[in-house]
Amino acid sequence: MNREELINALKPIIAPYTTNEEAFGKLSEETDFIHDLQINSANLVDIVLDIEEQFEIVIENADMERMLNVRAAIDIIETKLNEK
Repeated sequence: MNREELINALKPIIAPYTTNEEAFGKLSEETDFIHDLQINSANLVDIVLDIEEQFEIVIENADMERMLNVRAAIDIIETKLNEK
């Protein structure tokens, strides 16, 4: 999967948790989950769990702590997929 495909795969995972539809409509690697999409930290954990399930990967706590924007999420997903 390339980065654009990963963004498209993340959209349905992120959609139920965002409260800023305008920012969600402009979702890019620069999008911050908390500041731009206004996702709270509890829902961010749900997103991580959904990502793990969707991509069949395990995200460690250290990676989870740095997964604050779309770019970090994609980087982590790519790394985990390459390790499989």
